[in-house]
Amino acid sequence: MRRNRADEWVRRLTRESNVTPGDLIWPMFVQQGARARTPVPSMPGVERLSIDLIVEAVGEAKALGIPAVAIFPVTPQELKSEDGKEATNSDNLVCRTVRAIKEKHDDIGVICDVALDPYTTHGQDGIVRNGKVLNDETVEVLCQQAFVQAQAGCDVIAPSDMMDGRIGAIRQALDDEALHDVSLLAYSAKYASAFYGPFRDAVGSAQNLGTADKRTYQMDPANADEAIREVALDVAEGADMVMVKPGMPYLDIVRRVKDAFGLPTFAYQVSGEYAMLRGAADRGWLDWEKVIVESMLCFKRSGADGVLTYAAPQIARLLGA
Repeated sequence: MRRNRADEWVRRLTRESNVTPGDLIWPMFVQQGARARTPVPSMPGVERLSIDLIVEAVGEAKALGIPAVAIFPVTPQELKSEDGKEATNSDNLVCRTVRAIKEKHDDIGVICDVALDPYTTHGQDGIVRNGKVLNDETVEVLCQQAFVQAQAGCDVIAPSDMMDGRIGAIRQALDDEALHDVSLLAYSAKYASAFYGPFRDAVGSAQNLGTADKRTYQMDPANADEAIREVALDVAEGADMVMVKPGMPYLDIVRRVKDAFGLPTFAYQVSGEYAMLRGAADRGWLDWEKVIVESMLCFKRSGADGVLTYAAPQIARLLGA
């Protein structure tokens, strides 16, 4: 066995999985202001950027060969409400960002998150009444949110809310408005994970959510067969691509989904995963360049077609070195 490991050239020839910049999606946090950047303390190296800086960063992504970016808003507290109405505002932060990106860089993919948690005062992904997150009422709002994003020029609508039936409803809503070319990337197997903490800090939903959780609609981390049923439903409802979230703790799910459906399958290296690797590297406990590329190989080996990672630009530079 060691003959095929003896030299770098033979290791390259016999390598089963490879990562390229074309496998990466860069999640970005957009905030209000001009020439504004705010570090996210729990995610070293990650910043919230104003729209003008986001546009510049997208140009950087394009130059590095990254095919798509994903936009997440930092909604000011005064624009949050119980019903998350700002999510359906056609001139909200996300819509303005998409238009600005497309005006300057119309040849890179823009993915928009569809969920209400960045816009609600309670931090839940949906409409809440009497302490319960309502499914069908939430889906109606999500359809409106998806519509304004698509109108702004979003290429891929990515519902991350985990409401039942939302993929079919959003597909129908977009088709009714002749937005047939807008794709759907379904967060089909999204778990109620403890790995999302730094992300909630970044978008400002942690303080709103408080001690509450999302276990009534996001998946139980103990379940795997349920993920296959979730993906099957989303595929039947019209999903073009599917997502497993979190990523590395759920590589078994990525493999099962890819094997079962053969559909474009993505994984999200979520904020907690990034923070652990980055934090350990900053303390000298890990080699950042080696572990971040190795983590990408793990995703590819498991069957992921692409990975959302906050380290996308660093990885792309390393791969091009």
